[in-house]
Amino acid sequence: MRSRTANRSGIVIRRRVTPAGDIIVTLLTPQGKLKAIARGGVKGPLSSRLNLFHNVGVQVYQAPGNDLASVKQAVLEGALPKLAEPERYAFAHLMAEFADALFQEGEFSEQAYDLFAGALRGISHQYDPEWVALVMSYKLLGLAGILPQTARCARCGTPDPEHPDPLGGQLLCRNCAALPAYPPEALDFLRGVVKRTVRASMDAPLPDDQRPALWKALERFVTVQVGNVHSWRQLVPFASA
Repeated sequence: MRSRTANRSGIVIRRRVTPAGDIIVTLLTPQGKLKAIARGGVKGPLSSRLNLFHNVGVQVYQAPGNDLASVKQAVLEGALPKLAEPERYAFAHLMAEFADALFQEGEFSEQAYDLFAGALRGISHQYDPEWVALVMSYKLLGLAGILPQTARCARCGTPDPEHPDPLGGQLLCRNCAALPAYPPEALDFLRGVVKRTVRASMDAPLPDDQRPALWKALERFVTVQVGNVHSWRQLVPFASA
């Protein structure tokens, strides 16, 4: 008989407190996304351990007929205190919501876990957390297999498009576009970010004035292909400017 108790290690990417004082958390683990409830957790030691971005080891129990597993124990395995800084928290929250939207419960993806963990470390430690978040957002998108079309115009199929698509977040040719072309550096980023290593992208950051257009393209593409990610508008206001 399969055991209903399991031990998992993962990062808290979503946390919600219910009126009854329970804590519902979503963890991104090497075995996939896990959603569980810590009953009465607000009044106990689990409250401080099951915080956003904490790396925790949990013991969960899946009761028969219950959709949510119950958290029986939680041990803090790692934390990144600098993520509480306002200029870093916004990007960490964006990455957490993005990962939650991209990956499904029970879907195995050790790569997703490693990439997300690396994104949080970069946002915590690097001097340019915005660039880390932008690069790693595109890398997570590539890992999920949901990629913008960059080789051909999203409307007519003309090769080598250079213009933003304001509706779908992809690339358009001159004849289909209403907006000016991307600068060469931004085009190079869009066409190569998924294939390049993270280190190579981090060593070639784009100027600040070119980033809002890339955030906007990413937001529009994800909204159309995956669903709305609220953090772009709530926590990164320039992305929707």
